[in-house]
Amino acid sequence: MSIRVAILTISDLGAAGKREDTSGAAIVSWAKKLGYTIAARELVPDESDRIAGVLARWADDDQAHLILTTGGTGLSSRDVTPEATGAILEREAPGIAEAIRAAGRAKTPRSALSRGLAGVRASALIVNLPGSPGGVRDGLAVLEPLVEHAVQLLNNQATDHT
Repeated sequence: MSIRVAILTISDLGAAGKREDTSGAAIVSWAKKLGYTIAARELVPDESDRIAGVLARWADDDQAHLILTTGGTGLSSRDVTPEATGAILEREAPGIAEAIRAAGRAKTPRSALSRGLAGVRASALIVNLPGSPGGVRDGLAVLEPLVEHAVQLLNNQATDHT
């Protein structure tokens, strides 16, 4: 199965053209290494309605099997990605977000400050990743062994369940 990935970078500075999207680029590199297709990629400011709108559209239009966000998961008042994501999720997958935070804690205790969520809308798995390239790479390492099985389950395909 060819996995389609959509990437949403959330960054006020990036949306204003004042910061390069290195975290989104890290996701693109990871996806290509695994042979996944980049179905969509956007960069929006830290605004709940914009974030939720893109995520819902991508999921509802079946644009991607896996929708990854990067940025906006911290504690500042502009970090609204978890709230925007939570507003459009049909079901949460808390184990994924917990595993991403746990993996990050092995490298930096600050990963505990990430409030990212993971869950499902339609047949898409949506995962919030941190905004730093290092945090993204740590999160992708957690996701790598899970993605194909999750996509199979969400698309009612045969799995290796016995």
